[in-house]
Amino acid sequence: MSDDSRTVRAGRRSVRVHRPDKVLFPGGGCTKEYTKGDLVDYHRAVAPFMLPHLRGRPLMVERHPDGIDGPGFMQKNTPESYPEWITRVEVAKEGGTVCHTVCDDTATLVHLADQAGLTLHRWLSRVDSLDRPDRMVFDLDPAGDDFPAVREAARLLHALLDELELPSAPMTTGSRGLHIVVPLDGRHDFDEVRAFARDTADTLAAAHPDRLTTAARKKERGERLYLDVQRNGYAQTAVAPFTVRARPGAPVATPIAWSQLDAPDLDARRWTIADAVDQARRKPWADVLRAGRALGPARRRLDKLRG
Repeated sequence: MSDDSRTVRAGRRSVRVHRPDKVLFPGGGCTKEYTKGDLVDYHRAVAPFMLPHLRGRPLMVERHPDGIDGPGFMQKNTPESYPEWITRVEVAKEGGTVCHTVCDDTATLVHLADQAGLTLHRWLSRVDSLDRPDRMVFDLDPAGDDFPAVREAARLLHALLDELELPSAPMTTGSRGLHIVVPLDGRHDFDEVRAFARDTADTLAAAHPDRLTTAARKKERGERLYLDVQRNGYAQTAVAPFTVRARPGAPVATPIAWSQLDAPDLDARRWTIADAVDQARRKPWADVLRAGRALGPARRRLDKLRG
């Protein structure tokens, strides 16, 4: 074996990591440098907490072979060179199929890190029921790097979802905003889920038109926070819990408890690969995602609210 590679143990398998000292996240100023080896070590440590959110779901992988300062690309099709033990699923698309990677184990997580797969974007449905999601996601996207506006929107959305008797769980995106995740029972197709999410977002925006908007065009939003529900469509993806974002400092999309929303040091990039595992050990979503809900009762409550 050459000096620029090493073999690491990942569950039941040994995975070869090439050029572990390659810098993927350059440092500078107050920003720490992280290498491919650091990303591999993070994936191994976070695997027990991350894999439950990945198993059985098609992935789109954001790769940066030369680090975040180099060109990146989104990978849907699984390369033929990937090990045969990596799970794949063939999904129909217009004019053909796509062979997505499915991350079912720690070894796959390590291999994706070796391939400079920085950010994992997951489907909201599983391979055994691709057209029926078991997650609904609201993306709170501020006009600028305005996290106080994100906090306020999260509180308002949380209150509305509570009124609809739907459990919800917040997650920092590692970028600018928050994702609010609602567990579903998988009985509804994507069209039903997206319509419900859109009507919920429209209801909230109508109640706070000076602060919130559902306008898809940026020029129509002004300084208002965008309530984005477009991820709730077939073959759309959302960043996976505990995945790393391709930004300086290697910030992590990190689940939090609602009680952490008011923490003074909270922002969208609060956790990095240096400390996200500590947050994971707190199991902030433990009591939220155990049982998904049907949307029927919530739809009736929402329609009544909408008059």
